[in-house]
Amino acid sequence: MPSRPATVRYLGLFGAICCAVDGILFGAPTWIRQGVSVLSVLRGPNGFLIMALWIAGLTALCTAWWCGRRLDPAPRWILVTAGLWILPMLVIPPLASRDVYAYACQGALYGAGLNPSAVGVSAQPCPWIESVSVVWRDTPTPYGPLWIMLTGLAATFGSQAAALAIFRAYAVLAVVALAAAVPVLARRRKVPVGRALWLVLCCPIVSVHVVGGGHNDALAMALLVAGLALITGSARPAGALAGGGALIGAAIGVKTIVGVVLPFAALLAAGGLELSRVGVARFARRGGAVVGGTGAALVVLSLVSGLGFGWVVALSGAGESRSWTSPPTAVGIAVNAAARWFGVHIDVVPPIRAAALGLLGIALVAIWWRFRRGDPLAGAALACLAVICLAPITQPWYLFWPLTLFAVTVVATRWLEVTIIASMFLILPNGDGAWKPLQVPLAILVTGLFGWAAWRSWRWLRQPVPTGVTT
Repeated sequence: MPSRPATVRYLGLFGAICCAVDGILFGAPTWIRQGVSVLSVLRGPNGFLIMALWIAGLTALCTAWWCGRRLDPAPRWILVTAGLWILPMLVIPPLASRDVYAYACQGALYGAGLNPSAVGVSAQPCPWIESVSVVWRDTPTPYGPLWIMLTGLAATFGSQAAALAIFRAYAVLAVVALAAAVPVLARRRKVPVGRALWLVLCCPIVSVHVVGGGHNDALAMALLVAGLALITGSARPAGALAGGGALIGAAIGVKTIVGVVLPFAALLAAGGLELSRVGVARFARRGGAVVGGTGAALVVLSLVSGLGFGWVVALSGAGESRSWTSPPTAVGIAVNAAARWFGVHIDVVPPIRAAALGLLGIALVAIWWRFRRGDPLAGAALACLAVICLAPITQPWYLFWPLTLFAVTVVATRWLEVTIIASMFLILPNGDGAWKPLQVPLAILVTGLFGWAAWRSWRWLRQPVPTGVTT
């Protein structure tokens, strides 16, 4: 394993270059490739080269990130290293995802006066609709009003290429914002700045999925971290708490699901919740200022965008796709397959997904209650993990949410880092799942892991709340 800073830096750069070259050879073009899997890639033109570059690139990036945890470099060195790993991704087609094509069409839909939270991109129809995956053409966008307005801005140029370039610019600016906000929050939380920056900025998700794929996750997390930084500290005035809440509202306006962090942000502002008259009053006053700022920001964004409040329930349409990477979906796929072995044809995926969403609500309340006197950001990170584990769709870049929050706590993250590294190999450079032909056996494997995780979670909830946690 490399241990010298220069070796780590240039190993990661080598990996980023390999992935970028693969993006040119086999990225996500404007047309949709059909029936793509590892075997189909290997059988196609330059198949061995494509897979060799992809595996070598991801392995180098992940190894460099893993080994860099043992170093203690200055923040400036980390920023330069992260910039080098991002640089090759700036000039390639969309990598490892087709989401940016959907963003462009959602922006065109919004520009035409329609509401992407209410109708799919086929309602216009979008001039670039053939670039959008079929499963998302009739599905309303699950994003908030701020992101919809940003997609509309990108689409106003009337060029798909210009829109894609703007989405990548959004991603780069979001990474820059994270580079500015993470150290502030880390210092106020009295955690090592270098560790936080390394985990967040040099994570392979950033170069491959955030910048290469043009996803909006970094933008949501940058706004969220900035808001959390503003409310951290026992002496923060009410105006700062409301302002921090407004930034959290803006984060929700990009990625609706990060709203699960808001109750923990209220705990952070109040210094926890003590079940006494003084403790409850303090929580109501300081936590209420944060929640009020968030609510005001969301009302303003909803009215200014002209979208109203339909975006709040638009997430209900996000479950059209079925993949074994979502634990509830994997359980349904496994049960369906087992039933077919006995000649019974059923489809339990929808009811299991619905049950999982009900379980998610219970889990979020339990996590919040457990962390009311602990570390609110550790609780927020676990809440994000609960969303990832119980949502109908799970993507590798979703793991960036809990990683960013855990990075500004004292919680050990090796288990999450291992999960992120494993997840990087689940998707091909064109955005298709690498292991689709093995969906049933992998669904059975995930079902077993999900059962084990549920058992461990139950045991964890019954244990005493740890004391002496940094808040």
